Amino acid sequence: MEFYPFAKALHIVSSTILFGTGLGTAFFQYRSRLTTDLHARHLVTSTTVKADFLFTAPSGLIQPLSGIWLIVVAGYDWNEPWLVVSYGLYVLAGLCWLPVVWIQLELKRLLDVALRTNSPLPARYDQLFRLWFWLGWPAFLSLIMVFYLMAAKPTW
Repeated sequence: MEFYPFAKALHIVSSTILFGTGLGTAFFQYRSRLTTDLHARHLVTSTTVKADFLFTAPSGLIQPLSGIWLIVVAGYDWNEPWLVVSYGLYVLAGLCWLPVVWIQLELKRLLDVALRTNSPLPARYDQLFRLWFWLGWPAFLSLIMVFYLMAAKPTW
């Protein structure tokens, strides 16, 4: 059996799941701010947290593993400039995503408390939401650049 087509398909599918889930949940999470209905915000935030654990985390782990597999099977040099830049961008995206997961859990907790006590959201909710928003941009742009590098494989 040839392993390269399987490894490449796994890498492409997991990258699609990683990027698509991230973009989709970010869109709905951001849009949830437009409503004052805390139940709606809670549902969206809870769903975002679940999606991150069900889809983003596993595909985020599969990506480097399938990438290593592709490097070995295809015989790429580990130090190819486009690969080294990709490693750095992927690490940057991951370093942005890890605090985002904690922020989402904290947003959910703040919503839980507000709903349980029938009180408004504290200012901390808005502060965390802004941080969540701004951390998303470098992660998003990093993954876009990784997609380009994987497709183009530039020879600088």
